Amino acid sequence: MNCKPHSVCKGFKTDIHEQMALSGCPDAFLHPYYQDNVEQTTSCSQRVLVDTGYTSKRISLNPDDDVDLESLVNDMNSSLDSLYSTCSRVTESVPLLKNGRSPLSNSGTSNLPSMPPRQKMQRSQPMQIQAVRRLQEEQLRTSSLPAIPNPFPELSTLGSSPVLAPGSLPQNQPASKRSVVKVFSEDGTCKMVEILADMTARDFCQLLIYKSHCVDDNSWTLVEHHPHLGLERCLEDHELVLQIQSMMTSESKFLFRKNYAKYEFFKNPVNFFPEQMVAWCQQSNGSIPKSELLQNFLNANSCPEIQGSLYVKEIGKKSWKKLFVCLRRSGLYCSMKGTSKEPRHLQGISDLEDSNIYSLISCKKLYNSPTDFGFCVKPNRVLTDIKELRFLCAEDEQTRTCWMTAFRLLKYGMLLYQNYRIPQQKTAHTSFSAPVRSVSENCLVAMDFSGQTGRVIENPLEAQSAAVEEGHAWRKRSSRMNVLGNQSPLHPSTLSTVIHRTQPWFHGRIPREESQTIIKQQGLVDGLFLLRDSQSNPKAFVLTLCHHQKIKHFQILPCEDDGQMFFSLDDGNTKFTDLIQLVEFYQLNKGVLPCKLKYHCIKVAL
Repeated sequence: MNCKPHSVCKGFKTDIHEQMALSGCPDAFLHPYYQDNVEQTTSCSQRVLVDTGYTSKRISLNPDDDVDLESLVNDMNSSLDSLYSTCSRVTESVPLLKNGRSPLSNSGTSNLPSMPPRQKMQRSQPMQIQAVRRLQEEQLRTSSLPAIPNPFPELSTLGSSPVLAPGSLPQNQPASKRSVVKVFSEDGTCKMVEILADMTARDFCQLLIYKSHCVDDNSWTLVEHHPHLGLERCLEDHELVLQIQSMMTSESKFLFRKNYAKYEFFKNPVNFFPEQMVAWCQQSNGSIPKSELLQNFLNANSCPEIQGSLYVKEIGKKSWKKLFVCLRRSGLYCSMKGTSKEPRHLQGISDLEDSNIYSLISCKKLYNSPTDFGFCVKPNRVLTDIKELRFLCAEDEQTRTCWMTAFRLLKYGMLLYQNYRIPQQKTAHTSFSAPVRSVSENCLVAMDFSGQTGRVIENPLEAQSAAVEEGHAWRKRSSRMNVLGNQSPLHPSTLSTVIHRTQPWFHGRIPREESQTIIKQQGLVDGLFLLRDSQSNPKAFVLTLCHHQKIKHFQILPCEDDGQMFFSLDDGNTKFTDLIQLVEFYQLNKGVLPCKLKYHCIKVAL
């Protein structure tokens, strides 16, 4: 609307406002002249030019002339109606500017093209903003923002720009499935851990090592334990934890435990596979080298076979029967006629693909087995049905270990060897020629003050021996202080009798049977040991040691020399001021023991 008045009186301005309000036209379409110059008045002898968008009319306002006021009001009403319909059509297609006003409010409607008349809208009905108009407003806002550079342009396609497009970011991607796993430790404590669906047993153990602040020596394992069946086994590193959990009952649980013998057969295969049990060794009369013993198991083209006599529990009965059994890649078989391996005499016990092998716990008590060295082949589909399980029993621990190790090798093959090599490769990449020490330790040097002047010890071997002698001298000084008296709670003499209780290899006052169980659970490897209080002598201690898969016990007796208290394993020939010194000595020297102390049993609280 383009108005060009010469002068307007207050009364005429008021009439225009009233007509605009009655017609429903908003005040935004009034000319700024009428809004800002209401007080401006002149004589009413001028003429007003009113442009309605279609025609222009000059109205005489001279009081001397005869003016038909009724026709003037009707003419103004028709002009305002046509003006409102024109503005309604324009505002539907023209977007708003940044200040929210229409461009028509500034430029007017004098340049609008002529349009056909349109049906008049209801005055009380609000105008609806079209979706196109909203989209145009969003484009105006986003176009003024700077473009976000793509931080990874090499991941983009060749034809794409290194700037992120508006729809390039992922929208509503499904989150990875998570589940909660409950795991127990040796002391009975438990921890609830939330893991992903694709987490393996190795990754889960690494997570528990981090959360429990344990030393990662590649010997921690996750154990699948079934107390109602008396079965347990160590999960392989590549197995999925949630997949194994789905095949467990509510009474079953996971245990976080050390197992030093998990991959020990790769280091000493001869100790795990006796020649009388390996079929091809008997055929070649022991001519196969020891290095090729495991290669036949790992090679998929070879046909290794383990054979021997085992006690087999009859299905549905409590009785056991001694049979000749052979293990092949196709499965586990027993001969129904002596030691014959002809196909007609062999009866299948279980396959390897859909089954796992477990060790039996308290098999004499639960299943009335002839020996304590029992194991079981359990199909994956079986949860609680004992009739589907196949129980076997060996004469000794070495025979049982041979059968269980061969079962794992024939089932997994090279995958088992890869699990063994992964931590070895990580250790090779992260190992250094010299031990990693702090900055302050690197600034220290070994000194010798035995002479009149001190000298720097440059020989590393001499420096190491000097450090050992200094440690022994400190213990001797603490022992001499015991003779002088002063039995305070913090006195070194009192400390030497209790300091071993802070060590991880000391297990306190546990019975002999429990110490043997701990050794068996953590792997029957040479040098695995623990210390405990003696039940027969309250002042003595016992060293429990594993050698050649057999558990032996050695008593540590206290002895007195020149008023000083010592500990000895060989009736006083080698004396030690405390148990820590004794353990450190036998870790370096075999002495009267069958082997050196190499691994210690440990219990960790989750």
